[in-house]
Amino acid sequence: MVFIRSVLFNIFYILWTVVVGTLYLPLLLLPARFLDGPIRFWLRGFLVGAWVFAGIRWRVEGRENLPNGPCILASKHQSAWETFFFHLLVDRPVYVLKKELFNIPLAGWYMRKTGMIGIDRKAGGTALKAMLRGADQRIAEGRPIILFPEGTRVPPHGFHPYQPGIAALYGRVGGHAPVVPVALNTGMFWPRKSFLKRPGEVVVRIMPPLPPGLDKKVFLETLRTEIDTATAELCGDPPPQVP
Repeated sequence: MVFIRSVLFNIFYILWTVVVGTLYLPLLLLPARFLDGPIRFWLRGFLVGAWVFAGIRWRVEGRENLPNGPCILASKHQSAWETFFFHLLVDRPVYVLKKELFNIPLAGWYMRKTGMIGIDRKAGGTALKAMLRGADQRIAEGRPIILFPEGTRVPPHGFHPYQPGIAALYGRVGGHAPVVPVALNTGMFWPRKSFLKRPGEVVVRIMPPLPPGLDKKVFLETLRTEIDTATAELCGDPPPQVP
């Protein structure tokens, strides 16, 4: 049954992307703000499809912890599900992502048009500076930034070191764009690099913003502890031991 539902969802996923993405092409000629509503509709379609075909429901805990104004949502990253979700949680989110994604037909064109921050992972310090400049601009526009501190999808209870970008971003804008830890359990139902999608309830937990002015090491330790502890609770296991 899981296999059949996964097949149906993936067929829907492809068709929805091709049909809606093609119909939206004329919008690329308009200012980016005209894409906000259509893209929310597009991405909501993915989540509804995951519920209808794969049985993946979702709920949010801690909405009251979202600041009024720009912020940095530092989220656990276990699957593709959350790359759709944040457009429904906050207005006009900006993802920090690898720039290669801009080359994906249809989806990548809309990412570039709507101001996502593309990072060249091979560029080292140059990439970090480019990310900070992009973040400055987006925060000045009042837009929330979505950043996955581990920089890649990590299975539930797995470990991957945090990338330097989150600490640099906190040090630069943490005083007026608070960092909000976000935990989730999406990998339990939409596993990384897996065709199969398992039914269940995704929980996204938004925790209180971290205070500004923390020492870099203290900030990283606090952020990881907050995210890993909540993620372990949502996934039903102890947090991983940090190597």
